[in-house]
Amino acid sequence: MVRFGVIGAGHIGKRHAEMIERNADAQLVGIADSRAKELLDIEKYQVPFYSNLESLLAGPEFDVLCVATPNGLHASHALAGLEAKKHVVIEKPMGLSRAECENVIHKAMTVHKMVFCVMQNRYSPPSEWIKSIIDQGILGKIFMVQVNCYWNRDDRYYKKGGWKGSQKLDGGTLFTQFSHFIDIMYWLFGDVSDIKATFADFNHSGLTEFEDSGTVNFRFVNGGLGCINYSTGVWDTNFESSLTVIAENGTIKIGGQYMNEVEYCHIKNYTMPQLPPANPANDYGPYKGSAANHNYIFDNVVDAITQGGMPTTNAMEGLKVVEIIENIYKQNPFLKSKSGALEGVLQTR
Repeated sequence: MVRFGVIGAGHIGKRHAEMIERNADAQLVGIADSRAKELLDIEKYQVPFYSNLESLLAGPEFDVLCVATPNGLHASHALAGLEAKKHVVIEKPMGLSRAECENVIHKAMTVHKMVFCVMQNRYSPPSEWIKSIIDQGILGKIFMVQVNCYWNRDDRYYKKGGWKGSQKLDGGTLFTQFSHFIDIMYWLFGDVSDIKATFADFNHSGLTEFEDSGTVNFRFVNGGLGCINYSTGVWDTNFESSLTVIAENGTIKIGGQYMNEVEYCHIKNYTMPQLPPANPANDYGPYKGSAANHNYIFDNVVDAITQGGMPTTNAMEGLKVVEIIENIYKQNPFLKSKSGALEGVLQTR
């Protein structure tokens, strides 16, 4: 039996707690949050509640700390868990800088504990399918890759006094909303170089300290051109998250609101198999997030600890996703335009 403690009892922390309780080989032993318990809607989890991480770590014996706190606290909370000789599961992003992630990796190596980064979109049937055909070389040379992420996040999401929208605790749209899709891109096609990015804040003035939209162009180190176009300025509801691949032997588009549907597949001498249905998106009331695949994450954690398996998203991969985003955001390139919008241009090599 693998025992878990959870720090952070928001939507994602409760998702972690639920997945732990559903796993026959896992046990939830405690939840911690800085907010009062009666505000958190966690009564159904019949485990001790702690007002801070220090109390949780000093409380019941457990094996794995799940970090589901604001982004800017992920690395420090993971380090505290590792210092206490716990394995750690870190919600995306692993940190808000490469340096933070390196500190976590170094500590994990020092104390001989594992770090699991939550990138559950890898488990969706379209993601697993395209990974398999790329690994087999079926597409041949990759020419162009386009990632489009167009979601809604408005004042129903960004609450006054909350951490979302803060540069220090949120980090930016690519960290909070779209790091899952950057992870899929990196997982499939590898690292990027020659980054050029343009940002704007169209309708989040007063809601966030960073951009709500951007276009990013780059080259893949392994060959081919890539771009990411993204926005949280879509009116009312999420529109799409899509991946289009133009390659030597064919063209693929995976779309839908959460990159969960194969919309187009035309590949030389290849017949598209029937894929199982994808899980629905995480539903947070007025807004929705990525696919509800957290159960696979916890199956992997239990397998790695009890059977010697490997993390499906290891710490080095978590670091690379953060590094790519950091390189896109590098030098804080925002300038106030005459219209009041935040705009910026960045070039790195």
